[in-house]
Amino acid sequence: MPNDKRPQEFRPLRRADQALSRDEAETILGEAKTAVLALSGDGGFPYAVPVNPVYHEGKIYFHSAPEGHKIDALRRCAKVSLCVVAQDDVLPEKLTTAYRSVIVFGRARIVDRPDEQRRIAELIGGKYAPGYPELCRRAVDAALSAGKMVCVEIVPEHIAGKCGRQVLLRRRETESR
Repeated sequence: MPNDKRPQEFRPLRRADQALSRDEAETILGEAKTAVLALSGDGGFPYAVPVNPVYHEGKIYFHSAPEGHKIDALRRCAKVSLCVVAQDDVLPEKLTTAYRSVIVFGRARIVDRPDEQRRIAELIGGKYAPGYPELCRRAVDAALSAGKMVCVEIVPEHIAGKCGRQVLLRRRETESR
């Protein structure tokens, strides 16, 4: 069933020693400028698309055109995954990468109430164009009145943050000083 509401069990991290704290994972979500949203796309193929998220009060929001592959996929199945890479320093001499990332599993819904859409659009504008509140307000008014924008809310069911071994080693060195 595409929109199954039963509780879901999520896999524990294989390398639990590399897990980020919930606070650090939420900080990464809050600071993220771009995330990759994964959906169940056409014909059962995975569909991953970049979005500009806002993490606010435990939920993730983004805006979208009201039609297209992403919105069609969300209408078919509310289950989504969102990935944010906060650090990805390639260390060629060590044949590894120093990384920090977060993956969210949750359920998305297309927000249909105008007051909610406006509130979410204001959050997005405040994050991505903080010095331009009037410009954002006019753009939101125009997009909403023309039906050219929808907002999406993701309610996380599981958040997992992880860092690479090199990040972990650096932290341990810093802590031992």
